[in-house]
Amino acid sequence: MTVLYRLDADAVAIARTFGAAAGEDPWAGGYLAPASFAPVVTAGREFIAGPGAPRQPRRLVPRLWGVPPPPSAWGGEPHGVLSVRNTDSPFWVGNLRNPEFRCLAPATAFMEWSKDTDSRGRRRRHWFSASDQPLFAFAGVWKDSEVPSFALLTCAPNALLRDAGCDAMPALLPADPRAQDLWLRAGWDHAKTLLEPYPSSLMRLSPEERSRPCRPRES
Repeated sequence: MTVLYRLDADAVAIARTFGAAAGEDPWAGGYLAPASFAPVVTAGREFIAGPGAPRQPRRLVPRLWGVPPPPSAWGGEPHGVLSVRNTDSPFWVGNLRNPEFRCLAPATAFMEWSKDTDSRGRRRRHWFSASDQPLFAFAGVWKDSEVPSFALLTCAPNALLRDAGCDAMPALLPADPRAQDLWLRAGWDHAKTLLEPYPSSLMRLSPEERSRPCRPRES
């Protein structure tokens, strides 16, 4: 499961790539860890929801990575839910089926734990990126509860990630702007077809990098 990713582009470059208004997002580039604010691209309908709402320009806004779980699932100190595997979960159904709650989470690389260990018995970290788009987007979904937050959608792993010992991968959207628009604006029957493994031939596996470990939660 993805617990860390990089976004090596500033807010202006992100907005230009995804056709969004940069607004006042202060992002200058760097790592994204759980419970940190990340730039996400929305369809601009946060305050004008509903099927009859007029088309709005995309917006780049900061949101916390990790959606607070329902109180019944806390069992103690709550941890944000970073990713969505079960799209039929009652916790996610309403948001996923209403396109105004879907978002793009821009990234340049993401980290997954390896099944292998180093000489000290520590699990290795693998970094993956998309060779066909230096700045890509994860399929995301946002919620407004205690905090303005979001989570990443997952799908089955491609061969590259399976070889690294992963049983799922974040859903990367194709470079085609029409696919991004489909995720942000289409009905769920069409949007969910994008939750497919990204082709291994279009991905790169990068050397391990030092980074702090994180303990996330998944739903």
